Amino acid sequence: MAAKKTTINTLLSSDMSNDTTAHHSPTSLHDSARGSPEPPLDSFHTLVQAINKILGPCNGIDSAGVDVEELKSAMRAFDGPDEEWQKYAFQDYSRPYTRNLVDRGNGKSNLLILVWTPGKASPIHDHANAHCVMRILKGSLTETIYGWPCEGADGLTDCATSPTHPTGHTCSAEPEQLEPHALCVKRSTCYERGQVTYMSDRLGLHRIQNANTEEVAVSLHLYTPPNAARHGCHIFDQRTGKKSKVQQCHFYSELGVKME
Repeated sequence: MAAKKTTINTLLSSDMSNDTTAHHSPTSLHDSARGSPEPPLDSFHTLVQAINKILGPCNGIDSAGVDVEELKSAMRAFDGPDEEWQKYAFQDYSRPYTRNLVDRGNGKSNLLILVWTPGKASPIHDHANAHCVMRILKGSLTETIYGWPCEGADGLTDCATSPTHPTGHTCSAEPEQLEPHALCVKRSTCYERGQVTYMSDRLGLHRIQNANTEEVAVSLHLYTPPNAARHGCHIFDQRTGKKSKVQQCHFYSELGVKME
């Protein structure tokens, strides 16, 4: 019936366009200038828009003024289907995980989708003095939080952290005093689909692992400010606490397009 109706409507339109005696109202310039309305955003891109609004424009909220709980609430509120974010979720089984850029957040953040190969994990790393909010989109991921090299098993530290900075950690000890020094494990937590968590250097170092050896896991990460992409971050040897700087300026894909 739908096909027949379309045909009839097409014929009617054709007849009217060929009828030179038919009266036509003049086209409104105002109407023609209006253009077609933008289609409504889906739930995932509504989330992206909400994050940008929370963070403010490029000259807006400073990272020190970020309301982490508001960002976490926005992440939790997302309830759209997987199809809305799948175009960003490139996977590569030759890597432990892929980092796929979804949005640059007015230059104030990076929103990434990470696709985790079964059984693989990240190195232990810091967050380059930035906020990190993570939501599990598919599967489950285990986060292990470690103390900094200056922290002993008793949790005590000689670290000169700033009481006013929400993400900072500055180690006051000399390098030779830190090595060898095994990193202590603070806690390990498994996060399931839909759960949201937060991390910063002030809380310690961490490693993320897809413990499932058969299924891919997918997570959404917000980094603000995008310090790691700009300046790199550090990875750590669990046995010694030795750190190495790595660059993270390259994404596996950007805005839904795989990079070469």
